[in-house]
Amino acid sequence: MEATTETDIRLPALGTGRLFAAAGPGRAAHEAAYGARRDDWTREALLTELEASGLAGRGGAGFPAWRKLSSISGRRPVVIANGAEGEPVSRKDAALLRRAPHLVLDGLLDAGEALGASQLFVYAPADALAAVAEAVAERRDARRVRLVEAPRTFISGEATAVVSALEGGPALPRDTTVRLSTSGYRGQPTLLHNIETLAQLALVARYGSAWFRSTGTREDPGTRLVSLAGDVPADAVLEVPGGATVREILQAGGVDAASTAAVLVGGFHGAWVPAGGFDRPMTAAGLARYGGRPGAGVLLAVAKGRCGLTAAAPIARYLADSSAQQCGPCMFGLPAMAAVVERIAAGERTPWLASEAERLAGLVTGRGACRHPDGAAGFVRSTLSVFRDEVHAHLGGACVQGWQR
Repeated sequence: MEATTETDIRLPALGTGRLFAAAGPGRAAHEAAYGARRDDWTREALLTELEASGLAGRGGAGFPAWRKLSSISGRRPVVIANGAEGEPVSRKDAALLRRAPHLVLDGLLDAGEALGASQLFVYAPADALAAVAEAVAERRDARRVRLVEAPRTFISGEATAVVSALEGGPALPRDTTVRLSTSGYRGQPTLLHNIETLAQLALVARYGSAWFRSTGTREDPGTRLVSLAGDVPADAVLEVPGGATVREILQAGGVDAASTAAVLVGGFHGAWVPAGGFDRPMTAAGLARYGGRPGAGVLLAVAKGRCGLTAAAPIARYLADSSAQQCGPCMFGLPAMAAVVERIAAGERTPWLASEAERLAGLVTGRGACRHPDGAAGFVRSTLSVFRDEVHAHLGGACVQGWQR
C-alpha cells in the first residue's frame, strides 16, 4: 500500500498524493498540479457525479456526500467548511488547510455554486486559517468566503456548535431536533462538510467519479487522510487508499504492528481495535465487530507491554471535562463514569467497579442534549471490552505492567 506522509505538520514534508499533489499552498502551485476549476456546476450534475463517486464524509459520521447535498432545499442556502478538528490527536485537517487550502476552497465553491448558496464559510482554528486567508486573497472567486475562528475545544466542531459560533454565540451544541439542512445558520438551509470532504469533492468535480474510484475499493473508494499518534515513531498524517487495513496504515507510518497491542480508531469517540483485528479494513463494515468506524480518521496506538487502562483513563477524564455542561448526562454522568475508570486503572480492588462503569455508560447513552455522552459511553464500553484482561487483573490488584497492590 502506498501512502503519503507528513511526519510533523510544522514541516513541509508531505510528499505526493491526491490531496497533496501541489508543490506548495499557493495558487500557482495548485493550478500547476490540478488545473483550473470548473465553474459551471448545476445541482443535478454535481449530485449525479457525487453519487456515482461513492464519496462519504470524512469528518465523523461518514454520511454519503451526495445525499447530504441533496437534502438541502429552499432559498439562499449556506455552505460551511468545518475544520474545527477538536480531536486532540487529529492533525489531518490542519495539514490540509496549510498545505492545500485552494483545494478546500475549490470544493466549497463547487458546492456553493451548485446550490446557489448565499453565504460560504470556512471555520477553523486561527493558526490554520492563516493559510486560508492567503489563498482567499489570491483569487477573485473566493472573495465572498468568510473565515471564522474556531475555539480549540473538543465539541467546537459539532454541527450545531459550529452554527452557534458562526452566529456569534458560544461554540456549544444546541438541543434541537431540526436538521441543519432545513434550518441552520440564521434559519437558512445549511450544508456543513468537513474540510477534507470538500477537498475530495473538488477532486470528483475536476476528474469525475470514475477517476475517483480508480483507487480504494468498491465499498470505500478514493483516498482518506488519517492521523497516526500514540506509541509510534512520530506522529504522522497519512493519505491512504480506501479499504486499507489497520495493519497497512500502521506500517505506512513506520509502526511495528507486531509490537502494538491495540489501536483506538476514529478518535476519542471511537473504539479500540485489538491486534487480532489489525487485518480488518478501516471502514464502517470492517470495524463493526468492535463497534468502530473511521470517524475523524484518528489511529492512536498502544504498544504491547503498556497497560491499556492507563492509556484509556485520561481519555475518559478528558471527555468528561470537555462536556458542554448543558444536560445531566454530561454534567454528572460523564464525570462519574470517568472516575470509575480511573479507579480501575489505579488498581482499586473493588469487584463491582467494571459493572458500575457499564451501568453508567448505559444511563448516559441516548439521553444527552447532543451525541457527546453517547461517544464517551461508547469509548468506555470499548475499553472495558478490549482490555477485559487488564480490567480483571487490576480488580485483582495486579497489572500487565508488572505492579501488584
